[in-house]
Amino acid sequence: MSISTETDLVGMQKASDAVACTLREMRNYAQPGMTTKQLDDYGAEILRGFGARSAPLVAYGFPGWTCISVNNEFCHGIPSNKIILQEGDLINIDVSAELNGFYSDNGGSFVLGEDVNHHQMLIDASKHILHKAIYNIKGGVRISDIGHLIETEARRRGYKVIKNLTGHGVGRSLHEEPGEIANYRDRFNLTRFKKNSVVAIETFITTASTIAETLSDGWTMVGNKGGFMAQHEHRIVVTDGKPIILTEMNGIWN
Repeated sequence: MSISTETDLVGMQKASDAVACTLREMRNYAQPGMTTKQLDDYGAEILRGFGARSAPLVAYGFPGWTCISVNNEFCHGIPSNKIILQEGDLINIDVSAELNGFYSDNGGSFVLGEDVNHHQMLIDASKHILHKAIYNIKGGVRISDIGHLIETEARRRGYKVIKNLTGHGVGRSLHEEPGEIANYRDRFNLTRFKKNSVVAIETFITTASTIAETLSDGWTMVGNKGGFMAQHEHRIVVTDGKPIILTEMNGIWN
């Protein structure tokens, strides 16, 4: 969507605060021995406290309030009583919600406890690449140039990017124009970022795969060549200068 009034900005900020706070608190709450269903229930409680509804649940019938993916699961993991978190797990939480007609989402990967499985370098790369990408975005910049930046930075660090998962526009619905903000240079995408537009910028940085495939549960995605993925996401308003980061309070850069 395009921010055209103060009411629009306030509405988007409130929805973004809800998802950012939920993501931050879920990350802090997670501990070894907990199931992903318990973690999701905690996130649901926080969202309800804001008066927000789970966007994937409302829009797509997703079987959970948040997406929680563990280790080789890349994204869209279903919260489950059967998945018990362990020390050193690579966890990704994606929180999307609707509040008063405005949609927002954010996500982040982290290591649970001690980094016994050596995932922190991948996570740090994803965070740094997201930061660099976001601060190169302003009105008039080609979307494909940001994709090129993300892939170039990933390759420089010895990683790959997923090419069928993208950032996107958001506002009055979960996915809006511009439809795809890829992690590579899509030479067919001639679209430029527009001032005052609200977009989700996401990194999908991997150790081995370039395509995400859906498992038989119809939701969970894994890599076509295995490995691990780190994802980080902020919701921003595009300006003529530095972007407004609506989900800043999630603390994924801390």
